[in-house]
Amino acid sequence: MSSSERRLRPPTHGRLPLSGAVLLLVLAACSKPGPETDAAAAAAATPAQPAAGFAIPAAQRGRIATQVVAPATYRPAVQTTGTVAFDADQSTQVLSPISGPVVRLLVPLGAPVARGEPLALVASPDYAAAIAAYRKAAATARNAERIARLDEQLFQNDALARNELEQARTDAVAAAADRDAALQQVRALGVDPAVVAALQAGRAVATPEGVIRAPIAGTLVERLITPGQLLEAGTTPAFTIADLSRMWVQASVFESDLGAVARGDSADVATAASPTPFRGVVDYIAALVDSSTKATAVRVVVPNPGRLLKKDMYVRVTIHSRKPRTGLLVPVSAVLRDEDNQPFVFVQTSGTGGYDRRTVTLGARVGDAYEVRAGLSAGDRIVVEGGLFLQFAESQ
Repeated sequence: MSSSERRLRPPTHGRLPLSGAVLLLVLAACSKPGPETDAAAAAAATPAQPAAGFAIPAAQRGRIATQVVAPATYRPAVQTTGTVAFDADQSTQVLSPISGPVVRLLVPLGAPVARGEPLALVASPDYAAAIAAYRKAAATARNAERIARLDEQLFQNDALARNELEQARTDAVAAAADRDAALQQVRALGVDPAVVAALQAGRAVATPEGVIRAPIAGTLVERLITPGQLLEAGTTPAFTIADLSRMWVQASVFESDLGAVARGDSADVATAASPTPFRGVVDYIAALVDSSTKATAVRVVVPNPGRLLKKDMYVRVTIHSRKPRTGLLVPVSAVLRDEDNQPFVFVQTSGTGGYDRRTVTLGARVGDAYEVRAGLSAGDRIVVEGGLFLQFAESQ
């Protein structure tokens, strides 16, 4: 190539040919994003999500039944637990009224006893001392009465001063009081009425063995002494007698349910020992709260046909409140439990065909429904059938 040709040809170093530059400009103009391109790119970058909760295909919604939550007036049933105890108004622990060793037990455990029936014999010096004290007091009273009568005659014949007569009368009254007190002591020790009648008549009687008698009628449910055991008067518990036709159930009611319970409410007491519950009545609500459980003791009086309720038996108690309450009720079938055993329901979201899990706070059970204290509002549409299917679908 000649030098003149090199001078006429434009250099190519450092810049593109005209055709290449035009091509780049056209490509840049075509690649510039517009508004529609930006929206499409954003939609492609963000995955589609339901408005709330989750959705299932329309074909599967036929398995789901829903119901609108609405306020209702009802009487709640408070469910709790309790323990059985003897009716304290019809039971007692028998203390030995006399000291000494037990000679013989007269009534087997579990036998019915009548009031005043002998339960055990005791070789007691208290018996002999009480009988001797009565005899001395009776003799002193008879002598004082005789002296008072003689002084009356002397006074009427002006042979005795008035103050001496009044002193004789006072001595007679005091002696009679001592005799009556000694007689009451004999009776308190359980001396047989025939022996007491003989003592009052002044007849000689042999000193019998001491007797422990039943203070009330009922069943001998506990025997705490054995033959030969040394008893201490007024201290040693000997027997327990109870009327088993009626029992007490001590139920524990927490603060949230206490307002629904009142004296006179009916209660059902259920135990595995009976196919049907026992029907009782609330007759006492404690004024104190247990410091360890923070529950209030509620006493239920329960008839005990068949003697199936036993002391210290653990039972389930349902107290039927008579106080009407207005609130939200949901069917039992609508309430499910999560892995932490917390109750929840599924709520259908309006207009989206989706479902939302809603944790709820349950109150008392009312028939086939639960009282909901928190978590739902009137007008919510909840799932009452098919909740387990939704729970499975949600986990997928």
